[in-house]
Amino acid sequence: MRKLFLAVFALFVLAIVPAVAAQDLIPVSLVLKWVPQAQFAGYYAAEALGYYEEEGLDVEIIAAGVDINPQQLVASGDVEFGIDWMGNLLATRETGQDVVNIAQIYQRSGMRQITWVDSDLTSFEDLGGRTVGVWCCGNQFPTFAALTKAGFDPENPDDVVVAQQAFDMNAFLNREIDAASAMTYNELAQVLEFVGDGDAFPVYTLADLNVLDFNEYGTAMLEDGIFARAEWLAEEGNEEIAIKFLRASFRGWIACRDDAEACVGYVLEAGPTLGEGHQLWQMNEVNKLVWPSDSGIGLMDAAAFDITAQIALDYGIISSAAEGEGVTYRTDLAQAALDSLQADMADLDVTGADFEALAVEVTPNGE
Repeated sequence: MRKLFLAVFALFVLAIVPAVAAQDLIPVSLVLKWVPQAQFAGYYAAEALGYYEEEGLDVEIIAAGVDINPQQLVASGDVEFGIDWMGNLLATRETGQDVVNIAQIYQRSGMRQITWVDSDLTSFEDLGGRTVGVWCCGNQFPTFAALTKAGFDPENPDDVVVAQQAFDMNAFLNREIDAASAMTYNELAQVLEFVGDGDAFPVYTLADLNVLDFNEYGTAMLEDGIFARAEWLAEEGNEEIAIKFLRASFRGWIACRDDAEACVGYVLEAGPTLGEGHQLWQMNEVNKLVWPSDSGIGLMDAAAFDITAQIALDYGIISSAAEGEGVTYRTDLAQAALDSLQADMADLDVTGADFEALAVEVTPNGE
């Protein structure tokens, strides 16, 4: 009887321990910049692999969209952490919202402007008098900066016709616009994944496209970074929560660097609109933007920030010069996360200096 009692008691303890542990987790939320996709794979990996839970956090990942603004959700206090581009953060700060970047995940820009090879539009200077597709929601800033640098006024249709572009490539594929905004990890792939009449594939390859690189042109701006509200960070204990969140998130991105295919699986569980083939392409291209991270994942490159802030000022995104370290962005929390991770896991590679991208084949419709 005693053995039976102990066995039943043990089962009871095992049953309640997870519930007790779950109650002890600190609930926080992360709002993404866009819908579930491999662009955010590191966060889905951190959740799936239990890294957030190991840090004592219960993280809710909130997908965004054209009607969900990450900056507004974080600034309002409804959400603790958000993902967005630095141009958006600078514009939001100018409205009086005290949001601050605490980790810069993407080290380089994945945004491009693409044209058809048969159009002979091979530079931004060639776009005068043409119809140029731009996105909404702050994603238009690099294109506006490039057009301005090329000598055009984006607000003057006699210079260049700026057309609102949906977050797909239909207008470009239908030749309704001459140049389209495209991320290397998303819209560019959609052109290559296009299936023609009679299931013809491939219809287009990179040889059919001119790819104008904002990095090379000098108007690239910092993209996906983690931000929070400065007032929230100032509250007792919240900096420690932020460090824990960064520790887990960094480990998630490291996991995606080291096993891209596994991370695609985590993303697929979140229900993306585009298929497995597209997500693998995206994961591979996103890894190229994150790795290598010369100083360690998440650390802001001051020079890259200065370039982004100057572009924002020069081309009217903000009206006064942005303040840098300690105001618009902080590196101390990311550095603390990196230092503690390396203290706990001496072999953890936080720079990805030897990162090599995969050779990923385009699939029909990204399936």
